[in-house]
Amino acid sequence: MSKTYNQIFVHFVLIVKNRYPLINPQWEFRLHQYIKSVIDNRGNKTLIINGTKDHVHILISMHNTESPSGLMLCVKRDSSKFIKSNHFCPKFYWQEGYGAFSYTKSHVNSVYQYIQNQKEHHKKVSSLDEMKSILLKLGFPVDSI
Repeated sequence: MSKTYNQIFVHFVLIVKNRYPLINPQWEFRLHQYIKSVIDNRGNKTLIINGTKDHVHILISMHNTESPSGLMLCVKRDSSKFIKSNHFCPKFYWQEGYGAFSYTKSHVNSVYQYIQNQKEHHKKVSSLDEMKSILLKLGFPVDSI
C-alpha cells in the first residue's frame, strides 16, 4: 500500500492531582482551547473536550505517527505551564497517570455525547465513581485508582 490509512479514536481522561477541584469555571474554556491547540498542532484532531473542576475528558482522532504516551506527556506538561503562567492556579498539577480508551467510529457519537454532558453527569456521579465505572466497563481492575 503506498499510503498510510488509520482511524484511531481515543478518549483520554486527565485528573487533577489528588482530585482537587482546581479547574475554575472562569478559565476552564481557555484551558480546553489550549489543550486543543496542543493536540491539533501535533497533527491530531480534537473532537471534544469537557470536564469538571477535577478532571478533563478529551476525544480525539489520532494521527498515525502519534503515541498516546507522547501526546499526554505534552498535553499535561504544556497545560500545567499554561495554567501556572497565566496565574490561574500556581500549585496546579495533573495526576501522574491518565486514562486512554480506544473506540471504533460507530461509538464516537455516544462517547462525544457522554463528554458533552459532563457537567450534568457529575451532578449525580463523583469523578471517582465515574472512573471506576469506565474501568469496570472496559475490563480493567479498579483497585489501584
